[in-house]
Amino acid sequence: MATQSKRRMKPKDSKHRKKKVSPLSADKIEYVDYKDVDLLRRFMSDRAKIRGRRVTGNNVQQQRVINTAIKNAREMGLLPYTSRVTTQRRSGGGRDRGDRPDRGDRGDRGDRPDRNEDVPQVDDAVLATPDAAVDTAVVETAAAPETGEVAE
Repeated sequence: MATQSKRRMKPKDSKHRKKKVSPLSADKIEYVDYKDVDLLRRFMSDRAKIRGRRVTGNNVQQQRVINTAIKNAREMGLLPYTSRVTTQRRSGGGRDRGDRPDRGDRGDRGDRPDRNEDVPQVDDAVLATPDAAVDTAVVETAAAPETGEVAE
């Protein structure tokens, strides 16, 4: 029982944060218009995400109105759905590869046969005109006598 009471007890000087004041109530704004882009951008992050209630200090009703206004403004093309944030890349490919050597340094891999040795060579003229090969095959089968006829 003594351990349970220790868990429930909180120090009196714990982090008491002052509740955030909503920009809507601070500026005494009663109606949020979707065309007021400057106001709506205050409730969006730099990547165009809608900030949460804890961050902005809105109450539930204000946050709902802000969300619908931002979504309407996005639909009308006044606000972006997303915005890219470009960061400076590090020299060396961007990812931290540690002490791994460059991929070009693979050492001697020995003698390797050409990949084209096993492939039979085909005349380029035949490849250039695929219809010519089909036409000759049709002509040969048309000229051949049928085996089902009776010779008289």
